[in-house]
Amino acid sequence: MNLLKALATVGSMTLISRILGFLRDTIIARVFGAGLYSDAFFVAFKIPNLLRRLFAEGAFSQAFVPILAEYKAKRGHDATRDLVDHVATLLALILLVVSVIGVLAAPVLIYISAPGFAAVPSKFDLTVDLLRLTFPYIFFISLVSLAGGILNTYSKFSVPAITPALLNLSFIGCALWLAPYFDPPVLVLGVAVLLGGLLQLGFQLPYLAKLGLLPRFRLKLDDEGVWRILKLMGPAVFGVSVGQISLLINNIFASFLVTGSVSWLYYADRLMEFPAGILGVALGTILLPSLARHYADASTVEYSRLLDWGLRLTLMLALPAALALAILSVPLISTLFFYGKFSLHDLWMTREALLAYSLGLVGLIMVKVLAPGFYARQNIRTPVKIALFTLFATQLMNLAFIWQLRHAGLALSIGLGACLNAGLLYYHLRKHEIYHPQPGWLKFFLQVAAALAVMGGVLWFSMGAEESWLKGGIVSRVIHLGWCVAAGAAAYFAALTLFGMRIKDFIRHGAR
Repeated sequence: MNLLKALATVGSMTLISRILGFLRDTIIARVFGAGLYSDAFFVAFKIPNLLRRLFAEGAFSQAFVPILAEYKAKRGHDATRDLVDHVATLLALILLVVSVIGVLAAPVLIYISAPGFAAVPSKFDLTVDLLRLTFPYIFFISLVSLAGGILNTYSKFSVPAITPALLNLSFIGCALWLAPYFDPPVLVLGVAVLLGGLLQLGFQLPYLAKLGLLPRFRLKLDDEGVWRILKLMGPAVFGVSVGQISLLINNIFASFLVTGSVSWLYYADRLMEFPAGILGVALGTILLPSLARHYADASTVEYSRLLDWGLRLTLMLALPAALALAILSVPLISTLFFYGKFSLHDLWMTREALLAYSLGLVGLIMVKVLAPGFYARQNIRTPVKIALFTLFATQLMNLAFIWQLRHAGLALSIGLGACLNAGLLYYHLRKHEIYHPQPGWLKFFLQVAAALAVMGGVLWFSMGAEESWLKGGIVSRVIHLGWCVAAGAAAYFAALTLFGMRIKDFIRHGAR
């Protein structure tokens, strides 16, 4: 399996989903703006979304995929299918109970996650109603993550990568055509979340059936593999999801700031998540199964080489993405969101948050590559210790920054926390002799730095004055932004080529 080709496949599928996600956010910004209604929805949606990343994409995937890869490599299809059946049954039952509790305890959850909303009863009650609509999403999306982990282990990367697009399509369709039938209209977004979860699960089930791994209801609490997954999953909640916990705590801080702060952070986070999703999620997705196979085969040299490949590719692609987010902050926000009820003030406030977030983008993506270096080896303790320390440090930075920088200070603490997390993960990979850098890193850094300087100059001059982006319609903005991005990307990769870097240098095959 060509990992570079697999990365391109996953990245392109993720790109489609992210573009639809931006279209969805553009529509939400146009219809609901950045005020009471949008704040209420973003807080309500963040709770099941956090649980999704904690238990589904985060802890569950990191615990499940290495064990599944081991079963597939050493125990055969029948044992693997038994494991899938037992895990899926137990997971579904737990999720059902959690969903019921979440719906019943919605007022308490909102009071904990956004205590500032309690001062405005209408805002608090609306957020509770939205949470009750969105909370069952955790049931569907966690089963989607289970299916995605199976498909990724069998190198069927494209199906899980395109699946999130269905949630965005649900948002777009509901916001455009069903909003007038709800009072208040923002409730339609809660319905869109629930419908999107159902669509995603239904989309993946036929592909599991083709592999002969469609889960059957078979509860077996004493299954060895299930208990190994649960044992890894508990502490892994902190190890892979510290950023999401920090975002939730940020919501608590932001709920005490002026109305709109939650929305400004959300829209900036969405822009940061675009490269983070395409690069970080894609790299993590394809690396974890191959790392787990190398570990199962005791191929320590190949394990280290694969990590080295992932780190170089991350830096080569994440650094220009972070620089582009900072330089093109106003063009991006104005093109995507500056319409309808999204005001000029909203634009500048979102820009402040985006500039702060961009400082931590490289760290955020590197965590997605470095953490699998531990989890593929079923090493939970080290990343958990790092995550807990990072979480504590991030909250100290929140307290230090919020007084002067307000919502931008909260974004800055997330970015710096991600860099700290990545740095500590890298340090311990070296300390435990899991990773040994391959030759050529100095030359690589010089090539990337020179290419970044070229790209930065091209973006700066092609963008023009920031004030010019506040005029004109969506078509002219999209054309101008597209031209800027194309010119910057062309300049960057042309400069890398000129300085001696070649695509063939990054072709690598994964473990079979």
